[in-house]
Amino acid sequence: MNIALKKLTETAKLPERGSVMAAGYDLFADLTEEIEILPHTTTMIGTGIAVAIPEGYFGGVYARSGLSAKEGLRPANCTGVVDADYRGEIKVALHNDSDEKRAVAPGQKIAQLVISPFLSVSFFEVDNLDETERGEGGFGSTGKM
Repeated sequence: MNIALKKLTETAKLPERGSVMAAGYDLFADLTEEIEILPHTTTMIGTGIAVAIPEGYFGGVYARSGLSAKEGLRPANCTGVVDADYRGEIKVALHNDSDEKRAVAPGQKIAQLVISPFLSVSFFEVDNLDETERGEGGFGSTGKM
C-alpha cells in the first residue's frame, strides 16, 4: 500500500520501520531543541508530517515499548487515531508516567504508527440483546486462568 506523505518542515523525518517484519512505523519528534516533560504531565509533540491514509483504513498511534517501559513515556490517550480524512500534522500527546523529568530530543523516536483497516458499521436500537453465556459479566468476570 502506498500512502502519500507531506513533510511540513525541513527537519521532519519520514516514518520508518525498526525491522523488516515490524508492524509499526516509528514517528520522530520534530523539535528544534530538546524539551523536558515534567513528571505526570503531558506535552504535545509534533512529527512534522501529514499523511493521506486511504479510505477504509486508519493510523493507530501506539507507544514505543522501550520508551514506555524504560522511560515511562507513552501517548497520553494510549492509542491515538489518525482518520483517513485528516490532513493535519500528526502530533503525539506524550505523557510522562514516571516521577522524574524526561527529555525528548529532536529526531527522537516518540511513538509508532500502524495502518489498519476498519469496518464502517451502522448502529440500531433494540429493546433487548441476544443472550450469551457470559451475559453482563465484565472486568475480570471470566477469571484469571
